[in-house]
Amino acid sequence: MLDRLDPARLDEHLAALVGVVSRDPRHPGHEKAVAYLEAQLRQVEGLKVERQLASAGGIPLTNLIATLDPPNGAPADGWILLATHYDTIANNTPGWRPAFDPAPGADDNGTGTASLLEIARVLAAERATLRQRVVLAFFDGEELGFKGAGAYLVSLSKPYPVAAVINLDMVGQNPIADRLDLIWYRQGSALLRDRIVAANDRFAIGIKPLNQQFASDSGTILDAAPFGMAGIPAVALVERYGPDDATYPGNAVWHTVNDDIAHITNKRLWLKATRLTLAVALELARSR
Repeated sequence: MLDRLDPARLDEHLAALVGVVSRDPRHPGHEKAVAYLEAQLRQVEGLKVERQLASAGGIPLTNLIATLDPPNGAPADGWILLATHYDTIANNTPGWRPAFDPAPGADDNGTGTASLLEIARVLAAERATLRQRVVLAFFDGEELGFKGAGAYLVSLSKPYPVAAVINLDMVGQNPIADRLDLIWYRQGSALLRDRIVAANDRFAIGIKPLNQQFASDSGTILDAAPFGMAGIPAVALVERYGPDDATYPGNAVWHTVNDDIAHITNKRLWLKATRLTLAVALELARSR
């Protein structure tokens, strides 16, 4: 199944997402991005696609929630949530105006968004083998403090039906090594963390180093945070939170108008992150 992931499709999705100029919810390009994502998801047979509206300080937000149920219906709990955020920001560029200026967000988070679109296509083709519901969430407002993810969490009934959350955020920029950071929340996320580490080895994905980092609070602004803080097993795969060292040079264009396709310096790593997420999602969704 991992070989069915198509790097050309990742490139096409990324070009379309960057092509709207900005996906900041205050910019006209934002609705174009929503329309593109929704159209792509509705082309995938078996997906149920819904818009969820939210807000952040009076700014309207739109989550796109795509649900894939097993053939015999979804159990009441045990859902697998794969999450990414598609909104962008360029507030590290002096004088940047969110309603008017570019925020291409190729790496942050066009890479994770394109990955989840491609994962949706491959997962849906395997629907007959699934035993758990898979929710693919394209969250808005992460750059405003994971507001879209928080709104989705609040919409869920308790006890929460979600058994695991895997969040993809910024996975295409590292010219030195195939490094990603594996952020995990509270002790309840340790087993999910270990499963991801094991899958990286077992399926020879090749992410190296896979840096494990414990997040004791929501100070890491990632969409996994509200779920992890609520006690749901949650992890994030991301390049951004590791310190600069011999395996990570930092990302000089992060949150600037220059976060463009030319700065996606490691497409190999991008594909590896996509493969690892799909591998673990399939394992979880095929079990009870």
